[in-house]
Amino acid sequence: MGRQIRVGIIGTGKHGSRYARHLSEELAGSFRLTAISRRNEEEGRRQAAAWQSTLYPDWRDLVASAAVEVVISATTPDLNPAIARLCAEWGKPLLLEKPLTTDYPEAEQLVALFAARQVPLTIAQTLRYNSVLLALKERLPAMGRLLAISACHRLEPATHPWLEDPAVAGGGVIYHTAVHLFDALRFICGEEIVRLRASATRLHSRQLEDLLTAEIVLAGGARGVIDAGKLAPARSGRFELVCAGGLLQGDQIHGWLQQIDGSRCRTLPVAAPAPTIPLLLRDWHRFLCGDGANPIPGEEGLAAVRLCHACYLSDATGGWVEVGLQERKDEQ
Repeated sequence: MGRQIRVGIIGTGKHGSRYARHLSEELAGSFRLTAISRRNEEEGRRQAAAWQSTLYPDWRDLVASAAVEVVISATTPDLNPAIARLCAEWGKPLLLEKPLTTDYPEAEQLVALFAARQVPLTIAQTLRYNSVLLALKERLPAMGRLLAISACHRLEPATHPWLEDPAVAGGGVIYHTAVHLFDALRFICGEEIVRLRASATRLHSRQLEDLLTAEIVLAGGARGVIDAGKLAPARSGRFELVCAGGLLQGDQIHGWLQQIDGSRCRTLPVAAPAPTIPLLLRDWHRFLCGDGANPIPGEEGLAAVRLCHACYLSDATGGWVEVGLQERKDEQ
């Protein structure tokens, strides 16, 4: 089981409070929530009392505290680089909510910094723990060569004011929705996306894109189309994998999985969707105790940010971008 690890959370709003509840309830034997930091000090004091932890109005004091061994950051993306750098400086393992950053060169620097200092960095791409995605990944090899992909991630229009602020959000649905798709496809297929052509637009949002459509090419030659948007009061998270031996499709939000052979469509068994945060936290605890690998290393978060960056470059130029080469294009 390993020892109980003292953890601090930076950002205990809607998403960060989920981490706190899981840590304080079903994972209380593995972690002890010793500290939190929140901009809203009044709400932070109430939370700290409920979780029997200490409130640090300044997140820097939380990172420096001797009562905190490891840090979880679930705040807005604009703070990620500073939080990550300070954790690396103090040698404290960091579990960072995606996106790693909204600036690819900076994301690359941060991953290199943690590696150089030998401090663990884990990215909370929790969709990897979704039961439908796990089933797609498990069943895909038996379907033969992957030929084509169609995938989407559709959510309701954004309601958090900061998601409309470029200085805080750093981008629209590319960094806050498509980042899930990119990581999920890399995870399911076990291949890199090597080329893409993207188009982003604003339908409801005033400043940041709320719809992305893109063509992608995988290293093995499969081609696909994806879209990510926050447009209508409805959610879907569909994946369709066309293979030499048939077709696999599923929806990670609604929890269904199907295989199509010819005109026959079979519904396959899959576990009902469940909270993914505690699954990640259990793997993170095993890793921190030396009993397993880093569940989602910083390099995985960097790969997703690289694809998001490529989307912006493609949208700006209207052409294809060779992923992995766009850094050189930026320098020219």
